[in-house]
Parts: sequence; structure tokens; C-alpha cells
Amino acid sequence: MKEITKITYREALKQGVREALQNDERVFLMGEDVGRYGGAFAVSKGLLQEFGEDKIMDVPLSESGFVGAGIGAAVAGMKPIVEVMTVNFGLLAMDQIVNNAATLLHMSGGQMNVPVVIRMGCGIGRQLAAQHSHSWEPLFAHIPGLIVLSAGTHEDARHMLAKALKSPDPVIVFEYTSMLNIEKEIPVNITRVDISKAKVRKVGKDISIITYGIGVYKCMDAANELASIGIDTEVVDLRILRPLDEETILASVSKTHKALIVEDAWKSVSISSEISARIMEKIFYELDAPVLRLAGVEVPIPYPLHLEDASVPQKNDIINAVKKMLNHD
Repeated sequence: MKEITKITYREALKQGVREALQNDERVFLMGEDVGRYGGAFAVSKGLLQEFGEDKIMDVPLSESGFVGAGIGAAVAGMKPIVEVMTVNFGLLAMDQIVNNAATLLHMSGGQMNVPVVIRMGCGIGRQLAAQHSHSWEPLFAHIPGLIVLSAGTHEDARHMLAKALKSPDPVIVFEYTSMLNIEKEIPVNITRVDISKAKVRKVGKDISIITYGIGVYKCMDAANELASIGIDTEVVDLRILRPLDEETILASVSKTHKALIVEDAWKSVSISSEISARIMEKIFYELDAPVLRLAGVEVPIPYPLHLEDASVPQKNDIINAVKKMLNHD
């Protein structure tokens, strides 16, 4: 019998960081308030007391400075985990990420790897309003030289970091602040996840729902409700946003012949735009209906909860979209 444990998303992230610190002396965590304060979202609470200041480093409020320091440490042979509090602060480090981390392997003729892992709080929710509530995964997925991961489940939150730290190239891991207090059951004996492949979270035959991040649990909830009225959906969790696992996406759509792509990010120039284009380019004649996208409304994210909820796809939006595509009354 498979052993199961119930865990919050926050604790899953913490266990992943703790395990990485225990298993490799080169690994250390650096970021704003990660030490004495225990992290802005309490993910690193207690780790300073356990591992000391050499492994848990508080840094000044300068994303460009400390992300650059993390890149330098990675080039010098260390395995830094750099925590950027929220994705909007990641913009302050874009010069370091885009012009250094993503390019040094190319600029050095393949001689200089940058094995840095940058964790970013991401996603829309918790009434953080227009400056702190963003789903900006598409900005980073646009950049060659980066590996971009999305921890949309507790299982991936727990185990994705270990695989990311084994990469010789820079990895961005998006973690979702609105999920921090959510509890889910995960297998105890899983020790690794495949960060090179999308994951089919639910097998189905009527339609493929392709999503990532916060969308995963929404789509799974929608799929379970749709099953009660006889609609058999397949749910694909992208997991890796750069490079996309095109093989899994196309195989799913070739089987179901219909595709709904769900994301919280703004619709224009998004992950769903890219996936829709690839489906149309590669397997157009497998489609029985046009690809449909559900994405964030293109406005700065509102503060009031009812408007925040209205600005991104919700479970009922997904259910209604599937019914429409399948002509289900």
C-alpha cells in the first residue's frame, strides 16, 4: 500500500529546501528576509537556526545585487537557491537573469555553466492588487538559456527543487502564494519528479485541458465535476514552461481532438498563445474544433476579492467552456 501524507503547499516547499541543504554542502539559500524573519511567506522559518548563517543568508533589498551574487556563486562552483519574494520584484533583476544567467554559456562558447536556481513567488490571489499579484511566467519563458518550471501541485512543490539543482543551467521555479495554506495528500515514497516532461494528471478521451500553476487544481476540480455529467476530460499539467514538452501536448490533443488551454496570465502573448500556435502548426488536421483559450482579463489585477476572482479563469468558467466546445446542454 502506498504511504500518503497530508501537507500544506508551504510545508512542501520548505521540506524541499531543507532536503537540498542537507544533501549537498554546496547548496545555500539567499534572499530577502529568508533568515531571521523566516521568509516573507514562512517557507524558510526555522532554517537559520538549523543550518546557520553560512547556509541561510539574509540579503539587502536589491534584487539586481543579490541575484547577481547568486549567479557569481554558481559560476564559482556553488549551488545557490536564490529566493525572489514575488515575481514583480524579479523585474528588478531582469538584467542579471537575461543578460548574464541566460547568456553566459553561449557567450563563453560552452565553457561556463550557471547552475543557479531562482525561486519566485507568483500568481494571482490573496488580494495583493496590481503591484504584487501577477502571473508573469510568459515573460521568463520567452528567454532562451533559461529553464522555467511551474510548481502547480504539492508533489512538485516538494520534489521539483531537487531536480532543478541538478541542472547545469539556470532554472526559474515559480511557486504560488495563493496555494500556501492549501493541504493536499502526496505519496511519501516519491523522491523525484521529471522536470523535463509535462504530467497527465487525469487521463480522458473527450477533450484535453492544458494548464499550469494555479490552473492545475482548478482544472482537476472542473474535470471531476464534468465527469459526473459524463464528460471525460484529460488534464495536462505543463510543469515545464521552457522548453515546452511538445510531445505530451500533441499526443493528448491527437487523442481527444479538442483542446482547451487555461492560464491566469494575460491572454495576449502568453503560454496559451504559444501552445495554440504549436497545435495549429503541427496537428491541425487532428482537431475537431478550434483551440479555445481561457486566460486572465487584460487589466491590472484589482484589489476587491470579487473583482480579483473575475479577472482570472475559475472552475465554473472551465466547466462552461468545455460544455460549449462539446455542445453539451
